[in-house]
Amino acid sequence: MSSFSLLFGPNGWGGLLLEGAVVTILLAVTTVPFGFGGGLALAVLKLSPNRVVRTFCDAYTTFFRGIPDLLSLFIVYFGLQALVDRLSKVLQLDGHLELSAFVAGVIALSVVMTAYSSEVWIAALKAVPSGQSEAAKSLGLDPRRTFLLVLMPQLLRIALPGLGNIWMVLLKDTSLISTLAVMDLLRAAKEAADNTTRPILFYSAAAAVYLVFSIASGIVQGKLEQRANRGYA
Repeated sequence: MSSFSLLFGPNGWGGLLLEGAVVTILLAVTTVPFGFGGGLALAVLKLSPNRVVRTFCDAYTTFFRGIPDLLSLFIVYFGLQALVDRLSKVLQLDGHLELSAFVAGVIALSVVMTAYSSEVWIAALKAVPSGQSEAAKSLGLDPRRTFLLVLMPQLLRIALPGLGNIWMVLLKDTSLISTLAVMDLLRAAKEAADNTTRPILFYSAAAAVYLVFSIASGIVQGKLEQRANRGYA
C-alpha cells in the first residue's frame, strides 16, 4: 500500500493518529491549571518566613527537577495505585479499584510541572516592586483583591515567556504516558508502525503533528505576550 493509503485510505491509520493527537492535547491542557497553579502556590510558599516550609518546598523542587520525568510518572502511577489498594482494604471496599492511566499521567506531569513552573513564578514574584502592594493597600484593597487586580497581571506579563517554554516541554512530555498504554499520539504511531512495518512513515507523521502543535503554541504565546505587554515601553 502507498503511504497516502496507509494514512488516509479507508483502512488507513490516520483516524487512530487523530485520536491520539486529541488525547495528547487533552492531557497537556488538563495538566496546565494544576502544574502552573501548583507552581504559583509553591513559589509563594518558598517566600514564606518559616524556614521549615521553605526547606520542604526547596526539597520538593530539587527532587522532581533532578529525576527523569518518566521515573516521576512511574512513581506516581504505582505509588498512587498502592495507596488506592491500601485504602480499599482499610475501608473494606468490594472489588479492585484501578487508577486510570490518564489520571496518573495528569497527576505525574502536574507534579513535575509544579516544580519547574515554581522557579518561573518565584522570579516573577521577586521582579514585581514591593511598592505595588503598598500602593494597593493605601487604596483600601484587601490582600485577595490586591493579588488578583494588582499583582497577578504583572506576574503574568513577567512569567509568560518562561511558562511558554514549560508548556512546550509539557507538550512533548505527554508522550511519556504512552508507556502506560494510553493511546496518545506516540502510542498510536507505534501501533500503526508495528502493524504495517512502516515505522519511518508513522513516526514521521507523529513528528509532523508535534511540530504543528509547537508552531501553533508559539504563535499563541506570541499573541499573549504582545497583549500582556501592551502599554509597556
